Amino acid sequence: MILLANVLLALAKIVEVASGILTIYKYILLANVIISWVNADPYNPIVSFIYRTTEPVLRRVRRYMPDTGMLDLSPVVVFILIYLVQIVVFDTAYTYLMMFSSQLKGQAL
Repeated sequence: MILLANVLLALAKIVEVASGILTIYKYILLANVIISWVNADPYNPIVSFIYRTTEPVLRRVRRYMPDTGMLDLSPVVVFILIYLVQIVVFDTAYTYLMMFSSQLKGQAL
């Protein structure tokens, strides 16, 4: 039982790391939004990295959105999707994995 409890604990930590990676992606997405307002040099390596990491996701979202002219709402949709995944999927999975892990460790004693 302790082995299964430790496996569940490890899975909970993996979920926690995945949530952290999504948080970092939110900051990169925010940087993309700010860069689009200031019209930064696209040949700058940092700007190029930000565009390369965010454009594939934003392009997929834009494909399903109506045309709003110059106003791009795809970052808002991506932010909402990330928050939903973090709260609904990751927080729920983390809570249940930690709960089951502690229950199994309590039974083993």
